[in-house]
Amino acid sequence: MTRLFARLGAALLLALAVGVGLGVGVQLGGLRLPGLGRGSQGAVAAPSAEEMQRAFIRVADRVRPAVVSIATSHFLRRQRPPGSDPFSGDPSFKDFYDRYFNQMPPAGRESAGVGSGVIIDAQGHILTNFHVIKGADEIMVRLYPKRELRGKVVGTDAKTDLAAIRIPSEAIVAAPLGNSDKLQVGEWAIAIGSPFGLEQTVTVGVISATGRSEVGIVPYENFIQTDASINPGNSGGPLLNFRGEVVGINTAIVSTGQGIGFAIPINVAQGVATTLVSKGKVVRGWLGVSLQPLSKDLAQSLGASADKGAVVARVHPGGPAEKAGLQPNDVIVRFGDVAVEDLQHLQRLVLDAPAGQAVTLRVLRNGKEVSVPVTIAEAPAERQSPS
Repeated sequence: MTRLFARLGAALLLALAVGVGLGVGVQLGGLRLPGLGRGSQGAVAAPSAEEMQRAFIRVADRVRPAVVSIATSHFLRRQRPPGSDPFSGDPSFKDFYDRYFNQMPPAGRESAGVGSGVIIDAQGHILTNFHVIKGADEIMVRLYPKRELRGKVVGTDAKTDLAAIRIPSEAIVAAPLGNSDKLQVGEWAIAIGSPFGLEQTVTVGVISATGRSEVGIVPYENFIQTDASINPGNSGGPLLNFRGEVVGINTAIVSTGQGIGFAIPINVAQGVATTLVSKGKVVRGWLGVSLQPLSKDLAQSLGASADKGAVVARVHPGGPAEKAGLQPNDVIVRFGDVAVEDLQHLQRLVLDAPAGQAVTLRVLRNGKEVSVPVTIAEAPAERQSPS
């Protein structure tokens, strides 16, 4: 399988040209930024360039053993129509023709993809992106340095673009997980992965923004934005803080921009991974409506006093919303005890709600606020809409 990894560099650009995504345990100990002390006037003394460099080196040295490259194989099953092979009676000439001239891919020929992942526990579970392993017939995981193991899919969650796979747990190291809820804009960000098949690549930037939504990648969006360089092949690899803790899973880039990348917060990813490991899937809540954003003009026309909330554009027949009596143009302003900020906020609240949970919605209807009790259902497997 070593040749599979070797072939990926040349094929990667073509394989990823059609997508917007990047095809991206054991406590290792925290890292302390050296050189921080108090100056003569009480100001915080900045670390020297050499001290900063040593800190980055320590992060790379400690976390790289937990970062893996993931190579996937997809077996093409297309075969020639019966009777279409002119050399069926001459096997030797047939092999020559197939090798040099035939453009019809025979059954069993591989197409390959590559991505990254991070080991998250001592049992050999690896967190990566769903789009990295989607449709794979075979998954090979390369550990640092140059050790290959076969991976097995534990579970996937398309709505967050996350997947958990597992490898044999002997002689592995897991990365420490941080707390993405505490991230601040301007913090250092370090990405490790296999961009364009270049394994164990380390790049550095900052946290550019948190809570990014309306990106248009997956239904459940709450991204960390970073300018740490990430490229095709980084998908599924970790975004780290200065202490060497995983704070995000690198997932996508803006293809027309430079230095605009997105990572799934580790607090979200860890919750999904825990459920995938224990149950093999994530059960999502479903309200049974199509939503639209509440603009200021729309709020005024619907008699809403503010532009916070989400508008019901359509009620799906037979869904929980129809049974509860929700109507088009209802403005949902509260979900239980939580005030709804916008459409994306309501979508996340619904997705996170367990099936069977009874929730009272506060709804603005014709300028008046009414209560609508509703029971959240399990999202049908084929549905991509989060509401």
